Amino acid sequence: MTDNSIQHARRVRYAGTHPRKFSEKYKELNPEKYPDDVEKVKERGQTPAGMHLPICVREICEVLKIRKGLYGIDCTLGYGGHSGAILSRITPGGMLIGVDSDPVELAKTDKRLRSRGYDESVFIARHMNFSRIKECLDLRPEGFDFILADLGVSSMQLDTPDRGFSFKNAAALDLRLDNYSGETAAQLLNRITEELLISLLVENSDEPFASVLGKAILAESRECQTTVGLASVITEALMNEGLAPEECKPSVQRVFQALRIEVNNEFEALDQLLLSIPACLKSGGRVAILTFHSGEDRRVKKSFKDFTEQGVYSECVRRPVRPSFQEQRDNPRSSSAKLRWAVRAR
Repeated sequence: MTDNSIQHARRVRYAGTHPRKFSEKYKELNPEKYPDDVEKVKERGQTPAGMHLPICVREICEVLKIRKGLYGIDCTLGYGGHSGAILSRITPGGMLIGVDSDPVELAKTDKRLRSRGYDESVFIARHMNFSRIKECLDLRPEGFDFILADLGVSSMQLDTPDRGFSFKNAAALDLRLDNYSGETAAQLLNRITEELLISLLVENSDEPFASVLGKAILAESRECQTTVGLASVITEALMNEGLAPEECKPSVQRVFQALRIEVNNEFEALDQLLLSIPACLKSGGRVAILTFHSGEDRRVKKSFKDFTEQGVYSECVRRPVRPSFQEQRDNPRSSSAKLRWAVRAR
């Protein structure tokens, strides 16, 4: 006897043969349900939309000496790729705290990891900026065995149009990691001065055309309230300087990066994290940080070097670990990554 009261949910229908709106792309919204399609995208050297491919997983586990029974913090939980790999190695007996400032992705990843059998005795998710990492000591007053931070923007944020992180889709220029707090990049452009904007482009992304673009963006500030509008203003300004359209893309990416860093106070948060890490590590504990551009890497390199010279760290890496050639081929978004690590002095 069948139970006719059971209602089977049907996915949202869309016009035409293929979904056009991101909200209708059921495979991108639930990639874990379509493993065959995900593998096809990976084989093309692309990151499946709605997913994030963790970078340097093997290398991170090696430098942190991940093994059963360890307690640690993943400061940038994201899609949970690193956390999932770490949890499989530290359990049973270990515990991981996953921290993220993005409440939307945090909730999704928490659910994803719970479905794999990791309850709160081994995994705890916290919505907070990693600058407040010392608050995690309430769960482990003696300090942690390892700390990981992946400073890259997650692919889910880049690929979700209404998050306003990418110029490939039309959306309001947002760029906030936490959509529920702080000002948007559009609001920033409405109040910033030309001098400060030019300085921001230099400091946050080493933009060689900072002066030209700073003037152009503020002159067309109304046009720059959307992702495609800002990209168009940048491209037009650089074409007026003699660049071909395809030569403008790196500057578009750098401007978006610079604004994202400013909107989210990323450098200030990173500086606070770097100052707080030693207090959160137990004797002999290890820290690993993945950076993706020079502004981040300079800060991490200097902090590790200074603390090593002061005797706070017993050692730190001299030359950063880079993704293998194969990983860069399989995941082009890993190509700029640098992995640095240090060890808390005993």
